[in-house]
Amino acid sequence: MTARTSLTIVLAAGEGTRMRSSLPKVLHSIAGESLLAHVLAAAPRGEGAAVAVVVGPQHDAVEKEAKRLRSDAAIFVQRERLGTAHAVLAAREAITRGADDLLVVFGDTPLITAETLARLRAPLSQGAALAVLGFRAADPTGYGRLLLDGSKLVAIREHADASEAERAITLCNAGVMAMDGRRALAILDKIGNANSKGEYYLVDAVAIAREQGLDAVVIETSEDEVRGINTKAQLAQAEAVMQTRLRQAAMDAGVTLIAPETVHLAADTTFGRDVTIEPFVVIGPGVSIGDGAVVHSFSHIVQSKLGSNTLLGPFARLRPGTSLGDGAKIGNFVEAKAAVLEPGVKVNHLSYIGDAHVGAHSNIGAGTITCNYDGFNKHKTVIGEGAFIGTNTSLVAPISIGARAYIGSGSVITRDVPDDALALERSPQTTKEGAAARFRSAKLRQKK
Repeated sequence: MTARTSLTIVLAAGEGTRMRSSLPKVLHSIAGESLLAHVLAAAPRGEGAAVAVVVGPQHDAVEKEAKRLRSDAAIFVQRERLGTAHAVLAAREAITRGADDLLVVFGDTPLITAETLARLRAPLSQGAALAVLGFRAADPTGYGRLLLDGSKLVAIREHADASEAERAITLCNAGVMAMDGRRALAILDKIGNANSKGEYYLVDAVAIAREQGLDAVVIETSEDEVRGINTKAQLAQAEAVMQTRLRQAAMDAGVTLIAPETVHLAADTTFGRDVTIEPFVVIGPGVSIGDGAVVHSFSHIVQSKLGSNTLLGPFARLRPGTSLGDGAKIGNFVEAKAAVLEPGVKVNHLSYIGDAHVGAHSNIGAGTITCNYDGFNKHKTVIGEGAFIGTNTSLVAPISIGARAYIGSGSVITRDVPDDALALERSPQTTKEGAAARFRSAKLRQKK
């Protein structure tokens, strides 16, 4: 059987003025990805799958994000805001190419899943001309109601136009729709602007399909999945739903989350086997965690890689570009940025390792700082395999510490250190017998 081709039209033109933000609504993020990214991730992919993104005028940032996510995405601009059907028809050029299935989704519904869109398309292969995504609303006030005759969808009635009996219906319109690609334009072009705002509404497609003797059906999903976002409060609610999904998926895959409700994950976080995450850990985008790793409480990780059997934290921070080799240990109050730590490296406490490469099985003492920034440029520190960096050491980059070198505690190292060398930099200690007692006596006399 030949696979059906599809065209997904993402309506991403919403201004989101209630977000109180200069950032376009669909570029706000949940789980480390933009709302638009989540929607495009759910859209069909592969051979025969095309995407069209409809944006408002002067939304270059939205276009750029769409192209970053789907290089094959075609961008169309809706110059005037005249309703959802008008927005869909902004992509007329893409529709006329004749995909088997036409999907219409919204850029501010990030919880929609690929599985649900596949279910929505399924009736089209069985002869339906149109399928509408519906949900059972806990409070249906304000939503359009889906009116059924048996299993067939008869109409979508807006709340303001609904009778008392119709308002009692809890099956509501999510707005997401699938249409037979061969019939889509014939239906869309019939939608008029008979409403009071002079706008063209996609919901009218149901009645038009019925008038043409075509079947329309409803596919149900959960209310959570079709949450639209117009406010920061709704953004937070969607984040909570997404985090619940991600935590459950992680635990189903074998990750131990000791207090899952306190752990924040990103949509692209990947885990190996037998990983343990303690309470109050934040994992941002671009993080992979290897087999047997343990992340202790109050750690924060972004764009970093943890190898197998690594230990991190508590109270540790990994910034972008950090990689921990197998068995490496980053302890409490340690920060690393753009740093490669080879297997077995230990940085147990109170240190900053930035723009650095640390050789295998090196030990970095407490209070060690790689001084990587001179006020204008970043410079690199290279530490060889098996080196020992003593407590309270400053390594002034650019600098190279040789393999198995030993740096004495309290040193400020400004020149390269060869393999197997000992480097020590300290001012001579001065001890004055009895000076402390004399100092105290003098101060006490002054106080009288």
